Amino acid sequence: MVQKNVGTINALIRITCGLTSVSFGTAGLVKRGENGKNGFLILMGAMKVAEGIVRYCPVTDLIDNTQMGQDVIQGMKTNQQSQANQYEI
Repeated sequence: MVQKNVGTINALIRITCGLTSVSFGTAGLVKRGENGKNGFLILMGAMKVAEGIVRYCPVTDLIDNTQMGQDVIQGMKTNQQSQANQYEI
């Protein structure tokens, strides 16, 4: 059993955007025939729909659970703190 790492609002956004991508890709296939871009769009949209339904994102899990991801998050926090200190009088 995988742990959920996507919130409810984020899941709804992923489902909505995923279904939109699948719709655009399907319409492109119907209109223009076989095209690699449309197939890729359908595949990526379906992946986002699945992430929203299951509420698990492997990329988010990878970033949260690796040292590189922790370094990126720490760098972002440091950058935000330095920007906040820059505007203090």
